[in-house]
Amino acid sequence: MRAVTIQTYGDPDGMSARDVPEPRVEPDQLLIGTEAIGVGGVDAVIRRGTVGGGAFGVGHVPGSEVAGTVLAVGDDIDDGWVGRHVWAFTGLGGAYAERAVARLEDVVALPDGLSSVDAVTIGSAAPVAHFALEHGRFVAGARVLIRGAAGSIGIAAVELAARAGASAVAVTTSSPARGERLRTLGATEVLDRSGKDAALRTDGQFDVILDIAGGPELPDFLERLAPNGRFVLVGVVAGYPPPDFGTSLFGLFQRSLSFSTFSLDTVSRPDLSRVRRELFDAVGRGELHPVVHDILPLERAADAHRVIDQGEVFGRIVLTTS
Repeated sequence: MRAVTIQTYGDPDGMSARDVPEPRVEPDQLLIGTEAIGVGGVDAVIRRGTVGGGAFGVGHVPGSEVAGTVLAVGDDIDDGWVGRHVWAFTGLGGAYAERAVARLEDVVALPDGLSSVDAVTIGSAAPVAHFALEHGRFVAGARVLIRGAAGSIGIAAVELAARAGASAVAVTTSSPARGERLRTLGATEVLDRSGKDAALRTDGQFDVILDIAGGPELPDFLERLAPNGRFVLVGVVAGYPPPDFGTSLFGLFQRSLSFSTFSLDTVSRPDLSRVRRELFDAVGRGELHPVVHDILPLERAADAHRVIDQGEVFGRIVLTTS
């Protein structure tokens, strides 16, 4: 089968499409014929060597989510899954391929009418946004800032926060045009990447900040928290924050601020699957909107990563196998 592998960590040029053996199906796994593959920020972080330092090894097949049709099942799985249209989490690799395997607990049957492309646009991103808001103790009436809102996680967070009754949904973005697109999805205030130009309606401070970017500018945003504010870091697509970023919290000690990281790994699989199904259903009702930046063939995975590295993505890039 055809798959994209990482031969050299760092630049996207280190990725290439090759013929590789079909994955072995373990007793608790399903084999999925992939139709759509989500290209996420974590894929780029792994490819750069930021996470793992290249420890995934030469020949690693990146990617963590696919949608397609179940072709076969392991010995412990009901044969009734064969032929079903599903979304699946493949772990920290294995998705950039014509076929992928996933454990049953990481597979969700898709509702009628939801395309594979839309499924991989929402499947990982929207649950991250949902549970990150929950982790930040978001409640109706809260003022929320989403840093790095133009990606699929950020867009989902904008829609979910607006739908749940946030009094303000501020976003950081790289251009006015992107800001206007985010307004159509529920953003009420548009800031530049540095967080400047906060509207007076929010008094410049926020109860919850979701940060998908990380990077050296993270400490500047801690100052944007209101008293008792909660900062939740859900990604490091801009790199790690400075080692001493926590000193900013001590400088703001009297505000009783909280900083935390968030990963879906801390959510139970039953809860995660339940919420993911609810979010897929919300797409069908028009309450969530999968935003696709581009659809590219599998062989052009390196091109997808180049666009990510240039910071030009709005929504999700999706790879397809046909």
